[in-house]
Amino acid sequence: MTAFGAVAGRVDAVLLDVDDTLVDTRGAFATAIAAVAEAHLPGDVDRAAVLDHWRTDPAGHYRAYTRGETDHRTQRRLRADLLHRTFGGAPVGEDAFDAWDELFWGTFERSWRPFDDAAAFVDGLRAAGVRLGVVTNAAVELQERKLAAVGIDLPVLVGLDTLGYGKPHPDVFVEGVRRLGSVPERTAYVGDEPTVDARAAHDAGLVGVWLDRPGARRADEQAVDAGALRTAGIVVVAGLAEVPSALGL
Repeated sequence: MTAFGAVAGRVDAVLLDVDDTLVDTRGAFATAIAAVAEAHLPGDVDRAAVLDHWRTDPAGHYRAYTRGETDHRTQRRLRADLLHRTFGGAPVGEDAFDAWDELFWGTFERSWRPFDDAAAFVDGLRAAGVRLGVVTNAAVELQERKLAAVGIDLPVLVGLDTLGYGKPHPDVFVEGVRRLGSVPERTAYVGDEPTVDARAAHDAGLVGVWLDRPGARRADEQAVDAGALRTAGIVVVAGLAEVPSALGL
């Protein structure tokens, strides 16, 4: 039986990721990175490579943050410094970081936009009586502001500051299920990362759904075999509009 058939008719609650699932965070980062490159990096720098460097977090600073090992400001400063050293910019120390972050983060926030399929997806599931909530690897307050800014009304049930650590730890998904008032086997989790989102949710007992938007994979995800994930019981979709039928909703 395919993964689609295996889950049809048994899901009545859906937990959602935010960044690059409901909100086009990659696009917002691209705009912010362009501002940083213009101000701080050589004129011939490959901005696509700079963006991919930021998103893939090659030194694992953001992952350390999601494990509760460092704070949000520190991980971002270290990532900024590594990005500069990689692409020919000046070091980003404590004294320089505030101005850097005002440019980067200010541009990033002003660039938040929802995906075209997000509002209709949320509205359709809500109209069908599906319980909905967010589980995210960012702080609750940040994600509440982000969702409000793009016009998506969803409760942020679990953020990184809820338990002090984030996905892919199974506790994070289980806590989201508990707060949603569901049970893992009747709850799907939809996210854009194959390992941190879909497989981790699957391993925690939920129905894992990988949102594999065309052209949106990070550099370290290019070789991910969607067929192998389906064989493992994970649902793979190319857009949010495919999720309801894939889950039999």
